Amino acid sequence: MTDSSQTRAAATGPPPPAGALRPIELATGAVLGGATVGLVTVGSLVPFAAALQLVAAVPIGLLAHRHRLRALITATIAATLVTFVAGGLVPAVNLVGVAVVGGIIGIVKRRHGGLLAVLGLSLLTGLLGASFSVGMLLLFSRARQLLFDSIANTAKGLENIAARQSALEPLGRGIAEATEYVLRWWWLFAGGGVVFAMLASGVISWFVLGSVLDRLAWLPGRDDLLDAPADDRPIAPLPITLREVAFRYPNARTDALHGIDLTVRSGEFIAVVGHNGSGKSTLTRILAGRPPTGGTVTRPGAAGLGLRGGTAMVLQRPESQTLGVLVRDDVVWGLPTGHAAEVDIDGLLREVGLEDMGGRETATLSGGQQQRLAVAAALARKPTLLLADEATSMIDPEGRRDLVALLADLPRRHDMAVVLVTHHEADAAAADRVIHLRGGRTVDQLPAWPRPVRDQRRRPMGNPVLELRDVRHTYNSGTSWEAPALHGVDLSVRRGEALLIVGGNGSGKSTLAWIMAGLTLPSSGSCELRELTGSKPVHKRIRAVQLAFQHSRLQLQRQTVGTEIEDWGGNGTAAVARALDAVGLDRALASRSIEELSGGQAKRVVLAAMVASRPQVVVLDEPLAGLDPEGRAGVVELIARLRDSGLTLIVISHDIADVAAVCDRIVHLRAGRIAESDTVAAPPATHDFTGGFR
Repeated sequence: MTDSSQTRAAATGPPPPAGALRPIELATGAVLGGATVGLVTVGSLVPFAAALQLVAAVPIGLLAHRHRLRALITATIAATLVTFVAGGLVPAVNLVGVAVVGGIIGIVKRRHGGLLAVLGLSLLTGLLGASFSVGMLLLFSRARQLLFDSIANTAKGLENIAARQSALEPLGRGIAEATEYVLRWWWLFAGGGVVFAMLASGVISWFVLGSVLDRLAWLPGRDDLLDAPADDRPIAPLPITLREVAFRYPNARTDALHGIDLTVRSGEFIAVVGHNGSGKSTLTRILAGRPPTGGTVTRPGAAGLGLRGGTAMVLQRPESQTLGVLVRDDVVWGLPTGHAAEVDIDGLLREVGLEDMGGRETATLSGGQQQRLAVAAALARKPTLLLADEATSMIDPEGRRDLVALLADLPRRHDMAVVLVTHHEADAAAADRVIHLRGGRTVDQLPAWPRPVRDQRRRPMGNPVLELRDVRHTYNSGTSWEAPALHGVDLSVRRGEALLIVGGNGSGKSTLAWIMAGLTLPSSGSCELRELTGSKPVHKRIRAVQLAFQHSRLQLQRQTVGTEIEDWGGNGTAAVARALDAVGLDRALASRSIEELSGGQAKRVVLAAMVASRPQVVVLDEPLAGLDPEGRAGVVELIARLRDSGLTLIVISHDIADVAAVCDRIVHLRAGRIAESDTVAAPPATHDFTGGFR
């Protein structure tokens, strides 16, 4: 969400005091407002789900905590209208109440206020709400009288029923008298009730919602690298020249970049190659407009990040850049209406290889197609400088080659320059110039990391532990948007086996991973886990099969490594230490913040947490995605270590050359079908081995 909004942002830096909503605010408001709509609507309409309305204040409070008041108001109005259409008047009114309470707490937290500020805002809001409620009842007098007559008749009926029992007669009479008193002074009770409700809600939410926001405060809300001062010059990012450029992060002891000399001119395709931590992304942000802390950056005008004729960015994760529901909507997302109308959407889609896909849902695109869509969205802004930051790292080799070819051809067809930042040396083959970075400095070449050699297994495999029979899955089945993903998959995985499932983007690998982990039910067929007590559907034994996501950071929810592992089941310091030992991490890392982890470390922490939960099977979805050669070698070594411990591993990847060396068998998945299965090396004799993590 954050990255995609910054890519297309018309301005950067902290929220300004005035001005139109920025794309980052629109995107955040849309996501968090949508979450609020879902929680309020379900909580209002579904029996026994009313508690969801209490949770609904969290996303709207987070929005108020991170962004300006106008973003909160815009999201609330849009969410209220959607809720009214989806659920009717009562849920819409509930959403307004939730937004008001969440907004108050979020704003007070953002401004470092306290309970007195909450009480003051709650009182003010309550008085406004009371005035509105009383005013509406005064304005619609006939409706008010009809409502009051209904209430009075109900009270009279209760009095008559109670009069039949002498013991209940005083109670009935008291209800009638109290009702008459309330209706006589209705304006006082209606207004006072609103004020009291707001004050009570404010106090309760301060302690409940406020503590949630405090817990989430450590999560980054934006990329500080894009904090750039306003540049009022006309947009003209090229040519850009860097002289002795250095950059040091706040509180850092060393420079992330040092002594960088670089010139980028129109018509060039330049590749910047380096391993994780080499300074590639820092250099990208400086090219995008972030001032260095040393040296000089000169260009004829403003960088114009996200603006027409300026600088555009295509980032690492394809799905984080996709904001529109339909492909054609995403191409022009964030553009002013006038400029959007001028864009030849079909022509751009044809240019990037997505011809006739304008009407498709973006969720149905493969990773490579999503990256092509991101390029089309960038080209819709007619950029002079296009920065592709690790844009090839999350897609398969074929998609990577196609995307690099597309990027290399753009400067020949447009008045622009393209800078591709990558850790894949092969991606730089088509570049006009290659810049190698190591430790924040330019070098002639990078050190080569040896590929892993075939590692003979040290423990025998056992009997089948996971059985898939005729597994089929179709997304949105029975609708106009149905998309078949798997077609009759039969697969058996033995206990202690390391199985590699390979396939290109869109082959169905991730769908298969989610089914094997029990997180998605197949449309037909079965996926069962074999245990001593018999076979059970895997979705009924979810913790027995753990899935390590492609993007490890999405699975890390706690603030420190140690608390994350404990949350998965590693109770106590000793258990956390054993889990870190199992994945080859230093025990001192337990106190480290999750935000300080590298990509390879994050993957290891996820696996350490899974080890602590003692699963029978671990499924790794693209474990090498986004890692440099050193990180990839480390993860391959870790896979071998876990395999030798007896853990059953299913590795889903398109990186055959690296992972195959430590796996027992390769299964090829193409278009949702198993095309072939290869045994990497003859497995030892069958032995019923339980494994070291049972």
